[in-house]
Parts: sequence; C-alpha cells; structure tokens
Amino acid sequence: MSDFINRPQIEVLSAADGERRRYRSDDDKLRIVEESFVGHRQAAATARRHGICRSLLTTWRRQYRNGELGSSRPVSFAPVTMTKAPASQTNLADPCLPLDCQVEIALTNGRRVIVPVGVEPAALARILAVVDGQ
Repeated sequence: MSDFINRPQIEVLSAADGERRRYRSDDDKLRIVEESFVGHRQAAATARRHGICRSLLTTWRRQYRNGELGSSRPVSFAPVTMTKAPASQTNLADPCLPLDCQVEIALTNGRRVIVPVGVEPAALARILAVVDGQ
C-alpha cells in the first residue's frame, strides 16, 4: 500500500481572521446619507464609495427621514398661521382668544396633534410623549 491517505483538507476559520464590523459615528452616517441624497439615483454609488451595503444605507436614510439618526440635525421652524374668529365667539375668561382657538402641532413622525390653547403644559407633554413614541 501507499502512504497516501485520502483525507479532506480542513481549514479552520476564526472570527479574528475575518474583517470586523466597522463602527461609524452618527456624524459619519449623517454625512454619508446627505451625500446619497445629492443627484439622481446616487444611493448605490454612495454605498460603494464608502464600502457599505446598499441596504444599510437604505436603513440609515429611513432613520434620517424619521429623525432617528443622530442628534446634530439642524433645528427647523414651523410656519404659523393665525385666523380671526367671528366676534360672537369670544372667550369670556380671556376676551382676546376665541372659544375654539386651537394649536396644531406637526410631529416628526408625520402625525398631527390639535389641542386647545389653554391646555396645561404637563398634560400636553404626556400627550406628545404618547403620540410621538408610537
């Protein structure tokens, strides 16, 4: 017989041998996402340039749109529109405010909350926490 033994070659791989996951700071993610919005159909090209999967960039873009990505988003102001109520609907407690005076609050998740002007701040905070959290 020959000294040849038919054994399959086995290669042992360990986690230390492969590439480790890269950590990206929120500022890096924001910069990459904003770069992907420039131009037409730039998401795939931007992902290739930065060595990330297109699906990961899509996830970051969704988080960006929902306001979940990073805390360094610029502050934006909402437009305010005031309308005059008929003179018959004046508030007896405060003659400057009409009885049906309301404030509409647009949240970052796309929902809108309409509350009366005289709502207590603590109650409004509880309402917004529930509506914005879902």
